[in-house]
Amino acid sequence: MPLPDPAPRADAWCVNNAHCRVHYQVVADAEADVLCRVLNHFALQFLVPQRVAVLQEDATLYIEVELDGLSWHRARVISEKLRNLISVCSVELQLAEPARLQAAG
Repeated sequence: MPLPDPAPRADAWCVNNAHCRVHYQVVADAEADVLCRVLNHFALQFLVPQRVAVLQEDATLYIEVELDGLSWHRARVISEKLRNLISVCSVELQLAEPARLQAAG
């Protein structure tokens, strides 16, 4: 029996902001714990990504995360927190295309 979808978490900073789907592109040093540290920022907000993709090339990890259920403001705050991680080289944030998200799921 499938579990019901949890209600989106209210954004205490921007209560009236609509929720959106976002796409993060993270480039980081290929260290054993970096993927866990990146995903932990979403888990701390009770957010479960719809898609996570990781590619390692030499000493670099390319991480893509797509999810919905958060405001654009919260998405930007998380991207800033990701940029502050020691092993993260860059973070790009953009609105996700719904068709692209459906094709991945």
